[in-house]
Amino acid sequence: MSERVLYKVEGDIAFVSLNRPKKYNGLDIAMFEALVKTAKKIRKDRSIRAVILSGEGKNFSSGLDIGDLKKNPLLIGKLLVKPGVRYTNLVQEAAWCWRELPVPVIAIIQGKCYGGGLQIALGADFRITKPDAEFSVLEVKWGLIPDMTCSVTFREVISIDLAKELAMTGRLFSGVEAKEMGIVSYVSDDPMPDALALAQEISARSPDAVSAAKQLFNSTWVADDKEALNIETKIQKKLLGRWNQIAAASKNLMDKPLKYRKRKFG
Repeated sequence: MSERVLYKVEGDIAFVSLNRPKKYNGLDIAMFEALVKTAKKIRKDRSIRAVILSGEGKNFSSGLDIGDLKKNPLLIGKLLVKPGVRYTNLVQEAAWCWRELPVPVIAIIQGKCYGGGLQIALGADFRITKPDAEFSVLEVKWGLIPDMTCSVTFREVISIDLAKELAMTGRLFSGVEAKEMGIVSYVSDDPMPDALALAQEISARSPDAVSAAKQLFNSTWVADDKEALNIETKIQKKLLGRWNQIAAASKNLMDKPLKYRKRKFG
């Protein structure tokens, strides 16, 4: 069995890649376990400032490997059980773990991005896609619903009617349409350099502030006003006076004023 997830760190950026290119990076139990294990490794490494998540070969992921499940139907129980006090099962955790990391995660999407593959990408903070990438909420094809945290991540990026349409039809749509709907952040003909540029730009900022910004919006995006404002104040109080906050403020007092800079990707 090949290594399901490739992992390397260059400087302060971690590169994670789904590694079943001959199977369109289809998701089997070994892939789910490897994704969760890799995210845990990143969480322990305080030197990492950003993660770039991609798929080996020509595709991001074609989603759940149904053929593998047919051969091993008893695995379904292992995939869906929620051990102890966890509120995520294994398949949900493979997507949710990227959202829970204290550093930003940028997903690069090309080729097929179906079903569970799309939900893993939705766990990232940013998604940069090739214009001709193919997306689908494919689960309806198998008589299923999207169950890898899509009920949370979809509601933050698209309207409920679009979510229902995509889940009920399973239709294909392109990277360009995904951008129009709000599912992806940017469209690029060459996503890796653009993802790297974004990661480097973010990594130059205070790591405490970046982590807190991720926590802020993940915690408040669908919260009521009172809860959101209370969380906002609570997080800000934790930042004020910390070494990274003072260093960032001191550095930027001495820097030249920020200049408008248009991104190369759309």
